[in-house]
This record gives sequence, structure tokens and C-alpha cells, in this order.
Amino acid sequence: MPKHALNALPRANLQHIDSILSEWKPVIGSDYEGYRNHVVRMVTFCLMLRRASVQDSSEEDQRKIEIAGCFHDIGLWTGNSLDYLLPSLPPARRYLSAQGLDAWADEIESMILLHHKVTSVQAGVSPLVELFRQGDLVDFSLGSVRFGLPGKVVRKVQAIFPNAGFHKMLARRSARWVVQHPLNPLPMLKW
Repeated sequence: MPKHALNALPRANLQHIDSILSEWKPVIGSDYEGYRNHVVRMVTFCLMLRRASVQDSSEEDQRKIEIAGCFHDIGLWTGNSLDYLLPSLPPARRYLSAQGLDAWADEIESMILLHHKVTSVQAGVSPLVELFRQGDLVDFSLGSVRFGLPGKVVRKVQAIFPNAGFHKMLARRSARWVVQHPLNPLPMLKW
């Protein structure tokens, strides 16, 4: 990929993401930078995947991806649990309602609830749901799963928005959860 192509990457709206996440900074605490960068990376990967598969990516779709991104893992802190998908929904609903975006609630809730689905999301739901799942998996896998995105580009996004301990935090929480819930080791995964 030519160097100038890296400058043409689709970009997450950092101002929009930061305006949403800033309210949650006290709740997220020392994990804030890591979570914020995870959100920015995965939203960026979603936008890159969207550009690769669709001619027109609307600003509305980008805004939905950014909102879902901000809330998709928030239940880690609001619910203080690795079983965080359902606890992530009420904060997203409240935000959407406050913004007059209630019509987006079902789609964004599906994006949140299915973002750890192991298999592809099938037809019958918004294409953004599968796109969101893929973007999160690119980041969660540290770029080992890329859905066709060039490794050089993934590494560039990772360098601009460093991990800041996000994956270490997930590993610590997962280890604690497994000890306490050995029969339900990964409750956030969906088949």
C-alpha cells in the first residue's frame, strides 16, 4: 500500500467519541485511555472495512458505529462483570434517548449484543452488526484476524492509538472470572 494511502484512511470522529466517553471517565478510571483507544481503533477498523465493501458510507452509519463503539464494553465497568453485554445496553439507551435517536436503539443494541458472536451475523439484521463484529475482532485479536485489511495499515492504527493496557486489563478480569465461574468461562461469547 503506498504511503499516501495511509493518510487517506477513514477516520473515527475523535471529538464525537471523546464527547460520549468523557462522561464515563470517572467510572472507567485508570482503564480510560486503554478503552478509549480500543474504541477508536475498532471504529477505525469498521470504517476501513466499510469502505472496502461499500461505495457510499454515510455519516449516519459512522455515527451509529461510533455510538455503539463507545458503549459496547461499558458494562465491564458499570456492571463490574465480564458478563457485560446486557449491562452495556442501558447506558447506550439513555444516551440515544437524550440525543433524540431512539429510532437507532434496536440496531445499536444488536451491534453491542452480537459483537462477540463467534460466527458471522446472518441476514435479517443491519449489515452494520456484522461490520461492527468484524471491526472489534480485528482489534481484540491484536490484528491477527484482519478480514482482508492490510497488516501494515492495522499496525499503523495500533501505533497511533496504542493499547495502553487494554488487553492486559481484559486478561486480568478474565482470569478472575474463570476462577469464580469455571463453568461459564467466557460469558460474553455468543454462537
